[in-house]
Amino acid sequence: MTNVSSALRDSDGTASVDTMATMKIAPVRRPVQWIATGVVLILLVLLLVSVGRNPNMGWDVVGHYLLDDAVLRGVRWTLVLTVLIMALATALGIVVAVMATSGNRVLSATAALFLWFFRGTPLLVQIIFWFNLALIFPRLGPAMFLGEGFGGVETNSVINWFVAALLAFGLHQGAIMSEIVRGGFLGIERGQTEAAQSLGMTAAQTLRRVLLPQTLRIIVPPSMNQFVDVLKGTALVAFIAGQDLLSSVQFIYAKNFQVIPLLIVASIWYLALVSVATVVQYFVERRLGLGYGK
Repeated sequence: MTNVSSALRDSDGTASVDTMATMKIAPVRRPVQWIATGVVLILLVLLLVSVGRNPNMGWDVVGHYLLDDAVLRGVRWTLVLTVLIMALATALGIVVAVMATSGNRVLSATAALFLWFFRGTPLLVQIIFWFNLALIFPRLGPAMFLGEGFGGVETNSVINWFVAALLAFGLHQGAIMSEIVRGGFLGIERGQTEAAQSLGMTAAQTLRRVLLPQTLRIIVPPSMNQFVDVLKGTALVAFIAGQDLLSSVQFIYAKNFQVIPLLIVASIWYLALVSVATVVQYFVERRLGLGYGK
């Protein structure tokens, strides 16, 4: 048997480049991996066939209610609520992050207290709390501080399901967004701020012209992830009988008892909305990444 290493060498003992170039590298065979992949694929196909043929899934009901007016109205409310929540949370997050990094002890302590409370209590508890605010303050306005005899508006006329959800989600997500923004600030070199100050910029100008534009590229990915989380999290509004997507399908299956098909309808819409948000995130990150090496 000819030795392989000696066969690849020329007469002078050096490796032959031509011989090595013509060699074919055999791929590593992994029979166990291929067998496991085949088994998983077979099980997946069997599961899909079983689900597709299962009469309890009610695919005809799914098709009937997928574009139902009540369901579409719930989708619209979910989108409106999500966009407003993220707008409020982003604005609040920037303010709290600036307070936390300001160096002022009072402002930083206030920011820390805000984070401690609204990030530390469950979101569902906050939703229920705001929805039942009338149990604490029957009237909003001067009556909250001086007593009911000093007037104000009835709390129940102001705090409906939408306002309660907006306040609860906005404050909770605002606490989370503030940490995201603060992380973005910390990701910028201190020399950027010092350079802006040396040019005579005020703190507000430095924030607007130097810090925020550079922070934007850092905070967009986690912010878009928060958008997706809020989009799905709006399903918690169903606990206060709102008009979001999950609440809408609950109202329908409370009448026709088609629980599983209606939940499938809601799941399809949530998956569709999340998929669109994911595509938007990809293009936004790609746009913000222009001019930066990877």
